[in-house]
Amino acid sequence: MRFAFFGDVVGRSGRDGLASHLPGLRRALDLEFVIINAENAAAGFGITEATARELFDAGADCLTLGNHSWDQKEAMTYIVREPRLIRPLNYPAMSRAPGRGSQLFDTPSGKRVLVINLLGRVFMDALDDPFAAVDPELDACPLGAVADAVIVDMHAEATSEKMAMGHFCDGRASLVVGTHSHVPTADCQILPGGTAYQTDAGACADYDSVIGNQKEEPLRRFTTRISGGRYKPAEGPATVCGVFVETDPASGLARRIEPIRLGGRLAQAVPQVDLAEAR
Repeated sequence: MRFAFFGDVVGRSGRDGLASHLPGLRRALDLEFVIINAENAAAGFGITEATARELFDAGADCLTLGNHSWDQKEAMTYIVREPRLIRPLNYPAMSRAPGRGSQLFDTPSGKRVLVINLLGRVFMDALDDPFAAVDPELDACPLGAVADAVIVDMHAEATSEKMAMGHFCDGRASLVVGTHSHVPTADCQILPGGTAYQTDAGACADYDSVIGNQKEEPLRRFTTRISGGRYKPAEGPATVCGVFVETDPASGLARRIEPIRLGGRLAQAVPQVDLAEAR
């Protein structure tokens, strides 16, 4: 199976970048499933039904969220109606967070894909233990038996926590990938147990920025320690950043992972796929 995961979409630039590049990537890479982290899709903060629809129209099969899940209040009702929108799994039960933290999807080709979204606790507002939360999900939907692919989005600040989650899920997930940092890391690899891993997928954003935001306000706060207003997404051409994964059809474990970077300012990286061997 071939699928792709794209990192945090920041505002209009990120949405436009995916609208321009994702349809062609789906064809060129013969992608059967596409996941996008969309927690910054609406003007850099949260998601709305309209911005989600843009990403689905561009070719997303599933959208994951993170610490900005509820910045747009309509998300709390939209997520109940939209099963393709996944919020972090490890909200405390007493929070009664709407929606779902995992979902099993059926692809048009008959494959089954489990997507899990987690929120880290190091240097972030702490939710419940993400390791304890993901464990029963993986046991209930075993890779290679129930699911043809299992994708875990670990939305976290600390690289150590993301790496620990990768090793915790190794052998039980097709891909564990980090989001939230907005910078693509250079460590894509297949872990010893067969799980594809990258510490951060990067962002779909204008990289002439500070993590996708216009530079002036972050610079003002760093240099003066005084806020001059809200952060605003940068508006230049986006680099679409993510990872491409190919799995073994029998086990669901990864046999290939490569970075995707297309458009904008960063060095370009697009995997090569022999369509004659597809599926």
